Amino acid sequence: MEKDMVMAMVTGTATDSAARRRTNYYPDYQKGRRTEIKEKAKKNVMGKEVERNGVIFYVDEKKFYNFIKRVFDFTMAMLFVIVFFWLFLGIALVIKLDDGGPVFYVSNRVGLYGKEFKFYKFRSMRTDADQVFESVKNKNETKGELFKMKKDPRVTRVGRFLRRTSMDELPQFFNIIKGDISFVGPRSPLPREVENYTDYSMQRLSVIGGLSCYWQISGRSAIDFKGMVELDYKYIKERGILTDLKILLLTIPAVIKGDGAY
Repeated sequence: MEKDMVMAMVTGTATDSAARRRTNYYPDYQKGRRTEIKEKAKKNVMGKEVERNGVIFYVDEKKFYNFIKRVFDFTMAMLFVIVFFWLFLGIALVIKLDDGGPVFYVSNRVGLYGKEFKFYKFRSMRTDADQVFESVKNKNETKGELFKMKKDPRVTRVGRFLRRTSMDELPQFFNIIKGDISFVGPRSPLPREVENYTDYSMQRLSVIGGLSCYWQISGRSAIDFKGMVELDYKYIKERGILTDLKILLLTIPAVIKGDGAY
């Protein structure tokens, strides 16, 4: 698969928001090369042509696998929330006692086929973290669209522990119940990250995002954005019931070790 092949392109009527992003998402589209791009994508990508939210993706939808995956996700996430509800309450209490701020951090993320949704986490940063992002964004310690900083001054004392143990991500079980994400799938990006995606990296949105994937079990923040995209492509090609089970099992030692978690 050529690295420079185009995996998605704009088509049809788009919203004003999508139109504003076209220049970043699809620079070649602006040059009138739509037909050339489409033919190149068809030639190099094995999969069905799917149009979603004004974007064409080429992907094998695997409907039976997706059905089994959804049943598993909903059932296991519901059981986890019921059994460990006491843990959710305990973490919420500690966060509240630490600085009196909100327990949850809710942000917009980009999911399957570019659809945005509300993403839930236990708050691990100061309440003004988004406002002061501009003052620290030039201290990014990884390459590409991700922002990672080992000693991010916005992270609270409790937040450092939650991040190291990945317990800040527990509220994402509610996202799984809602169907926004799965247990296994590529990391769901922020809208500001997607605005700078190339056509190649955009294809990682052709499958539902998840709590864990190859990136999470291979070092997380120690791997740059380019490496993450390649691991996501690996998952897109290999995804299946056995692959998901393997990743879930490997997630347990990865969380315990805490490599790349900060």
